[in-house]
Amino acid sequence: MAEKKVWKQKVYRKGENNIPVGRLQRLTHVPKIIQQGSRCRGKITNSTITPLKDNRTLIVSPYFDDRESKVTRVIGIVHHEDVKQLYCWFCCQPRGQIYVSKAKIDVHSDRFGFPYGAADIVCLEPQDCDPAYVSMHHSPHGSIEQLPRFEIKNRKAGASSVDFTVCISTMFGNYNNVLQFVQSVEMYKILGVQKVVIYKNNCSHLMEKVLKFYMDEGTVEIIPWPINSYLRVSPKWHFMQDGTHIGYYGQITALNDCIYRSRQRSKFVVLTDADEIILPRKHPDWKTMMTSLQEQNPGAGVFLFENHIFPKTVSTDVFNISSWNAVPGVNILQHVHREPDRRDVINPKKMIIDPRKVIQTSVHSVLQAYGNSVSVPMDVALIYHCRVPLQGSLPRESLIRDTTLWRYNSSLIMNVNKVLDQTVL
Repeated sequence: MAEKKVWKQKVYRKGENNIPVGRLQRLTHVPKIIQQGSRCRGKITNSTITPLKDNRTLIVSPYFDDRESKVTRVIGIVHHEDVKQLYCWFCCQPRGQIYVSKAKIDVHSDRFGFPYGAADIVCLEPQDCDPAYVSMHHSPHGSIEQLPRFEIKNRKAGASSVDFTVCISTMFGNYNNVLQFVQSVEMYKILGVQKVVIYKNNCSHLMEKVLKFYMDEGTVEIIPWPINSYLRVSPKWHFMQDGTHIGYYGQITALNDCIYRSRQRSKFVVLTDADEIILPRKHPDWKTMMTSLQEQNPGAGVFLFENHIFPKTVSTDVFNISSWNAVPGVNILQHVHREPDRRDVINPKKMIIDPRKVIQTSVHSVLQAYGNSVSVPMDVALIYHCRVPLQGSLPRESLIRDTTLWRYNSSLIMNVNKVLDQTVL
């Protein structure tokens, strides 16, 4: 009966007085032929991040999106004041017609004060062709040969090949929390994940060995994320008037790209960090849990889970595995005391989403989506987040002992040992 406590919440766009978001505005700029019989030239780029010549626009990747009309949706980063006009240049084969379509530039509302923000750059496609590539330019005039070409992904429809994809963004700061990372990935696999996508800026040499193991295994997909080659990045959320361009290494852009990248191949996308695990408390795994949640909430596409801090400064001697002591990082099995809720403070949330129903996401909520968001109560599941404490002055007896994680200890220890034996030990 307790499962009935799940409640629904309307989707809102933040920063706009909580006005409910409706569907996207219809695009009205019809693509026009500007060249006839031309060859589709221009260098095809395979870089994750490509700056345009205006130095105010960074292109990540275009995706075909036909949920409302036939459009190319380009995930990018733009300067919110300086970039007012962009055009998509489509080349239609075999006749070589070059179409230009004016873009709708939708800078995401969650910029947190930084001058650059995630943006959807959306263009109507020509009616009589299905372009495989698109070029971007600030003008409708010029030569396509001078412009980089980007492959439009998701052009071919396909059935979902995996149930769950975890999106982790971004890995930076010479990341070296090896033990906790391996434990998290192995927990994801136990819970039903088949793919983990990581937007990697940098990490330690030891972490590279672990990532290579998981890539060879087929679990991990690495997306290079050299954003600091183009912008001055901040490891903080809010703009501090310090000359930086974008917050937290452009995490919001990476999350949105991961959703669209996974849209055709994954039934669900999980948006969490590497030190976070959505722990079911009533179900053995995510598939069983999500089946139940969807049955209770038909049509919902966003499920939010409360974040709870398990401070790494408070530990137990149980599961003190000697061989793991040589591996850098946190042993999550030894941290089973969580901080209590704070009065008048709302715990942030992370999400499991249906990628076909989300248009734009932030970190802790979606900005635009089809259907409702559902907040999942913590007796159904919670986010186990092992990190530095938020309430560091609390005595140990004020913390709540929560051993939900230990239900998985046998499988987790065995699987972690197999990975460490082949990579680190």
